[in-house]
Amino acid sequence: MSNVRPETMERITTPELANAFIDEQVALVREQVGDKKVLLALSGGVDSSVVAALLIKAIGKQLVCVHVNHGLMRKGESEQVIEVFRNQLDANLIYIDATDRFLDLLAGVNEPEKKRKIIGGEFIKVFAEEASKLEGISFLAQGTIYPDILESDGVKAHHNVGGLPEEMEFELVEPVKLLFKDEVRVVGKALGLPASMVDRQPFPGPGLGVRCLGAITRDRLNALREADAILRAEFENAGLNKTVWQYFIVVPDMKSVGVKDSKRYEGWPAIIRAINTKDAMSATIEEIPYSLLHKITDRILAEVDGINRVLYDLTPKPVGTIEWE
Repeated sequence: MSNVRPETMERITTPELANAFIDEQVALVREQVGDKKVLLALSGGVDSSVVAALLIKAIGKQLVCVHVNHGLMRKGESEQVIEVFRNQLDANLIYIDATDRFLDLLAGVNEPEKKRKIIGGEFIKVFAEEASKLEGISFLAQGTIYPDILESDGVKAHHNVGGLPEEMEFELVEPVKLLFKDEVRVVGKALGLPASMVDRQPFPGPGLGVRCLGAITRDRLNALREADAILRAEFENAGLNKTVWQYFIVVPDMKSVGVKDSKRYEGWPAIIRAINTKDAMSATIEEIPYSLLHKITDRILAEVDGINRVLYDLTPKPVGTIEWE
């Protein structure tokens, strides 16, 4: 398949068009792969999840999925990957809990780019180690989509598989590489993936590592994960998950004085960021009803250990970036 999307290619906007695309890709994958095995780094994001579901439909247990939990996932994400792919789709799934390995390497590291390099580099090492244990792997599947080809060299960098050792000479399988993100979501729904996975908002490759600002500690990372889960739950209850492009919590490495149980104590601030954008080059701030902000604040302060303030980031892009690190 060419890396250029034909001008005559119809945009996939309906279940009927999605099913026709799926049937076409199933046939192409079977022709390409034959009876060989395919390896996929399954992050749980939209693109890799849709590719996994499509390949399971095409070649079943010939697909070997590897999900690496680096300890920087949002609450419940690894559990959802296991539930959907291993329990519901009967996937050949290898789950690696590398939390301690990643967090030990990140201890004391506060420079954002260094954190990114550690997370990305260690992911490649873990994935390569698992790949080397497997026999008969001839192909590497990737969730490359068309914007990746337009904006880069086609390597799905945020899946961290572009830097595998050269001795692992896999032929690529990229069934959604001519689709835009909205089309991938339509295909995912046609494949039966849950809306919570298909409609998942953008999430950085380093995960919560770039939202736990400064040097990551386990207690502050846990506070971030719990506060973020509350924010996501309340946005979903209010229907804002359908209208806000991206929303998340940031917890910086700083403390202020608060009061709890009639005693002074020091805690971290949880900072809410909620933005809308068309192309991620600029972004506007979503105006959240005060009643909802109060509800989110009350829950975080009552339920999350270590958080004693909730703040709202009102900075558009530019001047601010979408992420803080």
